[in-house]
Amino acid sequence: MSVTELALERLRSDHAPALLAFERDNRAYFSASVPDRGDAYFAGFDARHQALLDEQESGTIAFHVLVGDDGEIVGRFNLVDLADGSAELGYRVAEKATGRGVATAGIRELCRLAREEYGLSRLTAVTTLDNGPSRAVLTRVGFGAVGGVTLPGAGGDGGDQPGIAYELDLGGSLGLERSGTAS
Repeated sequence: MSVTELALERLRSDHAPALLAFERDNRAYFSASVPDRGDAYFAGFDARHQALLDEQESGTIAFHVLVGDDGEIVGRFNLVDLADGSAELGYRVAEKATGRGVATAGIRELCRLAREEYGLSRLTAVTTLDNGPSRAVLTRVGFGAVGGVTLPGAGGDGGDQPGIAYELDLGGSLGLERSGTAS
């Protein structure tokens, strides 16, 4: 699967089955670096999915999925706490899609949407100190480290973990200066 075969789509109700499969298939992989969603998340998935869609309609969040030609979801890219021209970025990519530029491409496209569609001027993001790939992706896209944070429950064992906060001014070139390409 190449990055060019993927499309970033705003989360819709018909994404539910593929999104649930994405979360189930990658549960162990995700829980190694972020708190596990827990069994209740999966048991109540349909209701939670609808609640997120309802909240998305309020304009305070914007959820997106990275979808392949076959309808398979390989990533989630979310903007939360949209207010005053800024939002927090969160994302996760399927284990099988890592190392292929999927996260970088998804974040770049979400940054474009944040600026052009949602009128945002600044994004923030946080990651654990030991998540080198995520830190590299954020830096590649143009985010700058702005300070240390403690992420509650972010350790694989559920304990607090040190992290780093990042910020991106959306008036910039969205990382194009670091890679030389828009892809």
